[in-house]
Amino acid sequence: MLKENFKKMMQKLNFPLEAQNELLSAFDTVSSSEFFDIINRYNSGENDFDEMLNNTKLFAEERGVSPYKAYMVLLLCLLPMLLDKYIKNGFCDEFFYNTMQDLRYKLQECYLIHGVYGTFVPKWYKGFFEMRIFALGRLQFEKNTTWFDCDVNGLHIPKGTNVLSVHIPRTETPLLHEQVLDSYRQAVNFFKDYFKNRCIFICNSWLLYPWNRSILKDESNLAQFYDDFTVVMSGEYQNYSECWRLFDCLYDGNPDNLPANTSLRRSYIERIKSGKPIGHGTGVIVFDE
Repeated sequence: MLKENFKKMMQKLNFPLEAQNELLSAFDTVSSSEFFDIINRYNSGENDFDEMLNNTKLFAEERGVSPYKAYMVLLLCLLPMLLDKYIKNGFCDEFFYNTMQDLRYKLQECYLIHGVYGTFVPKWYKGFFEMRIFALGRLQFEKNTTWFDCDVNGLHIPKGTNVLSVHIPRTETPLLHEQVLDSYRQAVNFFKDYFKNRCIFICNSWLLYPWNRSILKDESNLAQFYDDFTVVMSGEYQNYSECWRLFDCLYDGNPDNLPANTSLRRSYIERIKSGKPIGHGTGVIVFDE
């Protein structure tokens, strides 16, 4: 039954056939009473998420399976139990599967960057399995509180204010501004009981690194996304290891090996060649629509 549900989840999430076959093979390899015990303990609430990941990594190493594959196998096996929790909380199947499409996005990202069907960021899914992160349209949202004070559009936002964190899934589709605005509207309605007054969004992303805005055309999707926010702080990475977020590959130290098929990528390559840093920004939206 577990294996049949495993297959069903891959199909429902539209995993490529090649990925389904590879992950089925990984499932057979890691399957054991110990592995099934991890799954059962999750259902009973006796095992925390980090511990599950650590145990899964050990199983993978013992059986010669890529940990990235094993993490994905674990997550897929847990999905039927998570679906039950969604239903008990009054959510429909469609809402569940829309949110969990993120597994496919991370599967494809892992294949692009590491050549393996799986996920190299398994801890990211803690928020999903604790039912804190939900997909609403093009974006994902999570309840949060500010860890700083700031002033945006004449409004003082003190530390500890309820906000919604905005996450931008890598869907391989354009970040169309109308879709983004529609997601904000959906989030306002979905989380309306979380706010005393107006809804406040916060986003921490490499997309909001202030230098980016100087190279983006005003009419571009990324510029419109950036301009919705007031960037209240920013920082720089110590090296170029975060390049994979833009280039879909690991940086090997030679900028000439990075793909240069978009103007944004070419601008970043030139920046790297000049030895200048890359970074991230934190932006806030006081949403009044």
